[in-house]
Amino acid sequence: MGLIGILLGLGLLVFFSYRGWSVLLLAPAAALVAALFSGEPLLAHWTLTFMSSAAGFFAQFFPLFLLGALFGKLMEDSGSVAAIARFMTGRLGARRAMLAVVLSGALVTYGGVSLFVAFFVLAPMAAALFADAGIPRRLMPAALALGTSTFTMSAMPGTPSIQNAIPMPFFGTTPFAAPGLGLIASAIMLGFGLWWLGRAEARARAAGEGFGAPAPIPEPTADGVVRERASVAQAFDPAEAGRGAACPSQPPVAVAFAPLAVVVGVNLLMALVVLPRMDVSYLAEPRFGTTLPAVGGVWSVSVALAAAIVAVVALNRRRFAVLRATVDAGANASVLPILSVASLVGFGAVVAAMPAFAVVREWVLGIGGGPLVSLAVATNVLAGLTGSASGGLTIALDSLGAAFMQVAAETGLSPQLMHRVAVIGSGTLDSLPHNGAVITLLAVCGCSHRQSYRDIAVAAIAGPVVALVVVIALGSVFGSF
Repeated sequence: MGLIGILLGLGLLVFFSYRGWSVLLLAPAAALVAALFSGEPLLAHWTLTFMSSAAGFFAQFFPLFLLGALFGKLMEDSGSVAAIARFMTGRLGARRAMLAVVLSGALVTYGGVSLFVAFFVLAPMAAALFADAGIPRRLMPAALALGTSTFTMSAMPGTPSIQNAIPMPFFGTTPFAAPGLGLIASAIMLGFGLWWLGRAEARARAAGEGFGAPAPIPEPTADGVVRERASVAQAFDPAEAGRGAACPSQPPVAVAFAPLAVVVGVNLLMALVVLPRMDVSYLAEPRFGTTLPAVGGVWSVSVALAAAIVAVVALNRRRFAVLRATVDAGANASVLPILSVASLVGFGAVVAAMPAFAVVREWVLGIGGGPLVSLAVATNVLAGLTGSASGGLTIALDSLGAAFMQVAAETGLSPQLMHRVAVIGSGTLDSLPHNGAVITLLAVCGCSHRQSYRDIAVAAIAGPVVALVVVIALGSVFGSF
C-alpha cells in the first residue's frame, strides 16, 4: 500500500500541475496522500517532514534565486541584454542568423541572466533576424532553447544556474566541477543542436519556406496556467518580466558585457583562490555546524552575482529611470519560483521518509551500468515528471544523495563527476512539452507545439542525452577531469 500511495501522490502532483494548479498546494496534498497510504502520521509529516525540508531548501538557495533574478532584471532594464544581442547579430549578420541567436542566448545566460529575461528580450531580435534571413519562424524556439536552456544551464564549468548549484552541498563540489567533461558536453550539445537546426534551415529553404506571416511578440504573460508551470521550471517569475522601468536606449557593448565578465571572473576567483585560502574553522562551531564544502559553492555564486549587480548598477546608474522599480521587480521575481521548488522538495522529503521508499531506492541503485547510470536515470525521470530540472534534481539528491555518496566512497567515484552527471541529467527530460519554459518560449515566439516542438526536442533533449552518454562513458573510463 505504501508504494501505491507514493505512485498515487506523484501521479496527482503531475496530473494537476500540468493543468496549472499551484504546486504550493499540490505538493503538500500529494505528500499527505503518500503518508496516508503508508499509515504514517499526517500532521507530523506535513508540519515537520515537509516543512523542514522545504524550509531547508529555501534557507540554502534563496540567496541564489534572489540575486539571480535581481541581476537578470537589472541587465534587462539597463538595455544590456539587448545591446549584447544587437552586437552578436550585427557581427554575424543574416547569413549566420541561427548562430547569432544561439550564441546571444548562450552569452547572456552563462553570464547569469535569467532564462525568461533572455526569452523576452531576445525573441524580438531573433524574429527580425530570421525574417531578414528568410528562416522560418517555427525554428526560433529551438534556436533560443539551444542557446539558453542546454549547455549554459547544465554543462559549462562555472555556470551560475541554480541547477549547477544544487548538487554542491550534497557532493561538496564547486560550480566548476569536472570542467573538462563539462566543456566536452557543451561542445556536443552546441554542435549537435547547430547541426540539426542547420539541416532544418536547409530543408526549409529547399522547400521554398520563408519566415511566414508577421506576428507580434506578446508581452510577458501573467496567465495563471503558464505562470504556475513556468515558476517551477526556472528561477524567475515571468509575471515580473514586464514590470520595472526599462531604459529606452542601450549602453555601449563593452558596458553591457562587463557585468557578465564579473560573474564568471569572481565566481572562478572565489571557488579556486579565495575560499580555499580562507580560515573557516568557525564553521565547525555549534552555532554553524557545517563545513566549507557544504556551503562554499553557494558562497562563490552568491558573491559573484552580488559583485555583478554592483557592477551593472554602477555602470548604468543614469540609465535606470526608476532604479527602485527595477530592483523591486527583480526581487519579487524570485519569490514564487523558490517557494514552488521548495514545495516540490518537501514532497520529495515526505516520499523518501515512507518505509516503502526503500524499494524505490534499491531499484534505482540497482540499475545496470553502475552508479553514474543510476544517478542519470533518477534525475532524468524526476525532472521529466515534475517538469522542473531544479525540482527533479533536488528531489533525487535529497532522497538518494547520501546513498550515492556512500557508493562513491566505497568505489572511489569522484563527487565532481557525480555532480556533472546529475546536472546534465536534470537538463534533458525537463524539456518535455509540459515544461513551463517550453510553454513560455513558444508563446513568446508566436509558435505552437505542433509547429516547433520537434526541433526543440532534438536541440534540448536529444543533444543533451547524447552529451550525457558521452560524459558517463568518459567518466567511467578516465574519472573526473
